[in-house]
Amino acid sequence: MIELNKLKKVYGSKVALDVDFLTVRPGECIGLVGNNGAGKTTMLSLILDLIRATEGDVSLKGTRVNETDDWKNYTGSFLNEGFLIPFLTPMEYFEFVASLHGMNKEDIDSFLGETSGFYSEDIRAKKYIRDLSAGNKNKVGILASMMWKPEVLILDEPFSNLDPTSQSWLKNRLKKLQQDGVTMIVSSHDLNHISEISSRILLLEAGVLIRDISSGADTLKELEHYF
Repeated sequence: MIELNKLKKVYGSKVALDVDFLTVRPGECIGLVGNNGAGKTTMLSLILDLIRATEGDVSLKGTRVNETDDWKNYTGSFLNEGFLIPFLTPMEYFEFVASLHGMNKEDIDSFLGETSGFYSEDIRAKKYIRDLSAGNKNKVGILASMMWKPEVLILDEPFSNLDPTSQSWLKNRLKKLQQDGVTMIVSSHDLNHISEISSRILLLEAGVLIRDISSGADTLKELEHYF
C-alpha cells in the first residue's frame, strides 16, 4: 500500500530522515514514535508530497506520489493547523472538503451526527477557524480528514490539545477505522494511546528507523523502557 524506498531528506548538513526501505501493508495501523526532532513529521510530509525528498521516493499503491495526484483521491490527512483555512467557519471548511469528494450537505450532517461525541458546539457555530482553541482546530482537521472515508489516513499528533473524553473517542474511532480496513500512519508522543491503536510501531531516532515492533501485550512496557 505505502512504500518508502531509499528515502532521505537533508537540510544543509543535517540528515532529517534516512529510511532504506519500509512497507506499510493494506489495513495496517502504524504508530510512529520518537522524541522531538526524530523525523516523524518529516516522514509524514514526504509521504504526502509536501516536501521534496533529497533522495529516494514514496509510492502509494505502486505509484510515486511526486508523479501524480491520483493518490489524493483516497488519502486523508491532517498534520497541523496549516491544513485548515482560517477565514472559514468549520462548517464552511467541511463543505469545501466535502465538495472535493462528491459529498453533499446531507452527507456532512450525517457524519457530524455520527461523530457528535467528539466536538463542541463551537464547531457548528458561526465562528472562524482562526478564533477556535487549539483543541477545536485539531478536531476540525481530524474530522475533515476522515469525513469522506479515505482508504489511507495519516495523522500527526492527533491526541495533542484534546481533553481526555475527546482522546478516548478518537482512540476508539481509529480502532474502528482499522477494523474497517483503513490503512493508517499515526504519530504520537502518547505511548499509551499509540500502543492501543497500532498493529505495528516504528521507532525513529535522529531520522533513522531503529525498531519495528509488532504490537502485543508488552509493547507499552518496551516503549516505556526505551524512553
